[in-house]
Amino acid sequence: MRVLFVNPRSGSGAAVRVAAEARRRGIAVLPLGEAAPAETEIVGVAGGDGSIRGVAAVALERDLPFVCVPAGTRNHFARDLGLRVDDPVATLDAYEGAERRVDVGEVCGDVFVNNVSLGAYALLQHARLGELLDRRRRVAVVDGETVHAAILLVGNNRYDRRGRRARLDNGELSVYATAGFLPRVAIERAAPQVRIEFPDLERVAAAVDGEAVSLPRRLELAVRTRALRVLLPPAR
Repeated sequence: MRVLFVNPRSGSGAAVRVAAEARRRGIAVLPLGEAAPAETEIVGVAGGDGSIRGVAAVALERDLPFVCVPAGTRNHFARDLGLRVDDPVATLDAYEGAERRVDVGEVCGDVFVNNVSLGAYALLQHARLGELLDRRRRVAVVDGETVHAAILLVGNNRYDRRGRRARLDNGELSVYATAGFLPRVAIERAAPQVRIEFPDLERVAAAVDGEAVSLPRRLELAVRTRALRVLLPPAR
């Protein structure tokens, strides 16, 4: 059974068009949040990066091939997979495509496909502007190194200066932090695991693949190398 989860609120309505075409192709369309049937053989999702993260976790748990249909606003994961974000309907061809294994990140037991952001961007996602201006609350200990980080980001593989990833299967997390009143790079490295602690906080505001979450002050992050079985559309 081929299944596609759809988030109709993602992006500019592309997911609705994708859902109609999926039904025409005999793919079962389910609302986001519903359980995948036991007979599911391929699981996909039409939505943004947050929706993709949730369904990717299902694919990982059940070791199912995964189809990513870019129907969100930014579609970071789909872009880095090389998918056509300008034509999400065409990416349904991936249900007949070849498998490529890619990495995912993990933070406190939860999966992420893009990154975990802590600091300024995360506070904006949480609409906590008062804390955004409080520089005293940005002390972080990253693998034993103390930084006063305005921005702290842990990515699934390395990002370039354009915010893109050339590879999604290199088995590493990228760690990037800025520090100081006039931001300068304080940390820029790659590693398969990273430990982060916020000694002045009980919990920390974070954005995981762009979605606002609250995490414990001690974080263990790791990469799961080539764990996700992504299906890609056949080359034409």
